[in-house]
Amino acid sequence: TLYVKKKNGVLVIVSIYVDDLLVTGNDEAALNQFKIDMLQIFDMNDLGKMTYFLGMEIDQSSKGIFICQRNFTGEILSKFAMSNCMPIRVYRSMIGSLLYLSATRPDIMHVVSLLLRFMHSPTEVHLKGVKRIFRYLKATAGFGVFYPRAEKIKLLGFCDSDWAGSEDDMKSTTGFCFTLGSGVISWCSQKQNALAHSTAEAEYIAAATAVDQAIWLRKLLVDVHHAQSNPTEMLCDSKAAVAIAKNPVFHGKTKHFKLKYHIVRVAENDGDIVMVHCSSEENVADIFTKGLQKIRFEALRNKLGVCSLDAKEEC
Repeated sequence: TLYVKKKNGVLVIVSIYVDDLLVTGNDEAALNQFKIDMLQIFDMNDLGKMTYFLGMEIDQSSKGIFICQRNFTGEILSKFAMSNCMPIRVYRSMIGSLLYLSATRPDIMHVVSLLLRFMHSPTEVHLKGVKRIFRYLKATAGFGVFYPRAEKIKLLGFCDSDWAGSEDDMKSTTGFCFTLGSGVISWCSQKQNALAHSTAEAEYIAAATAVDQAIWLRKLLVDVHHAQSNPTEMLCDSKAAVAIAKNPVFHGKTKHFKLKYHIVRVAENDGDIVMVHCSSEENVADIFTKGLQKIRFEALRNKLGVCSLDAKEEC
């Protein structure tokens, strides 16, 4: 639950999870007064600056904020250092742990979502895939997302898709992410429900999914008094998808598109987003749609802001 109070330019934001509270704002005196008022009513402990929350480790400095799950990574590596025997429930537990870890590790999001598709009937091949993720995590246990200080809070989106990447049903994979002046704050990798007839359709479906998220993020920013004055740029490497979004005319190649995907056109007309073409090299969302070569993967990982605490200056 999120509560926001703004009065005379003083902003206080309170986030509640069960019986834990996170408090932030732009005025230290107001924050201290809030804590005093709460302590007078409830039996609470002030733990000071946030360093650990819901398994996430948080390092705050003058340069920015770094979040990771180093301890949780170590826990799941120890928990699943097992024999080759693999009941389905163990595989599900593995994937569940990796999904939780992906909250601070967008670099594993695509492969985890890929293995998630086989939760009900995993094979030895899928177990090998999970173990390969664990080996990668062992080498990068201290990695997380770094959010350097930014002067301007600007929401920026990237969307991408492969085409017919799923060999089982020939469906495509949507990938998108959003940054807010610095590191990535929202990301997704998921198989599309519809069967795309072309790369343009797959990219347009991905854009529609990303636009839904963009609209929600813009509303959230309004709630915390950081409304976006300009449309959110949505970068896409498909010229065809961008053209479809800007063309209100239905023609032979697009008339079969489901109406819900035309939220892209509606959002652009309403001034919520603007579709912008970018090169494939610049599209960070590429990391959420397919497996990549090491050099390309590491380059996009750095652009997401994923790094170790010691190397955060290089992110």
